[in-house]
Amino acid sequence: MERIALRPENWPGTADEVIRKRLLIDGDGAGDDRRINLLVKSFIKWCNSGSQEEGYSQYQRMLSTLSQCEFSMGKTLLVYDMNLREMENYEKIYKEIECSIAGAHEKIAECKKQILQAKRIRKNRQEYDALAKVIQHHPDRHETLKELEALGKELEHLSHIKESVEDKLELRRKQFHVLLSTIHELQQTLENDEKLSEVEEAQETSMETDPKP
Repeated sequence: MERIALRPENWPGTADEVIRKRLLIDGDGAGDDRRINLLVKSFIKWCNSGSQEEGYSQYQRMLSTLSQCEFSMGKTLLVYDMNLREMENYEKIYKEIECSIAGAHEKIAECKKQILQAKRIRKNRQEYDALAKVIQHHPDRHETLKELEALGKELEHLSHIKESVEDKLELRRKQFHVLLSTIHELQQTLENDEKLSEVEEAQETSMETDPKP
């Protein structure tokens, strides 16, 4: 079978194809450039091989190098998919935190309303105390005592309500503090991930732009 010797300058779209394949294959920089160069050299030797045995040997070498390149490209794609899933996970966490913050604001607003209600209750209690003093001057002591007893129970109930509101407010404050701490830690983690990605991209760009020996 007659073999036509091809030269690199005669390959159609050589520069674009090589660059595209190189960008796809060169993942972590662990010898990918060397494998690409070896593949190109093997292809040239295969095109210029004189005997069938030599051509078959070069062909097997090209297949082996291609397998290594495909494996490296597959590993890079897996890392890329993992990064995408990680970004989706961060986005989900971020939305959950936003929802938690919105819920915390609503709870704080509700606690403020309860505090205002407690203040009104305290004011009413003071008014009840003043009214009780006035009632004490009435001649009907039995009715006065009954009213005072009712007022005492109501005051006790209002006091329990106030304590409950204050306990809820303190709990909400602690929860909000924990939430803010979590947000700060997540922001720090995201910033560190971004810095690490920038360093890795800078290293990959430096390796791609360095002249080959």
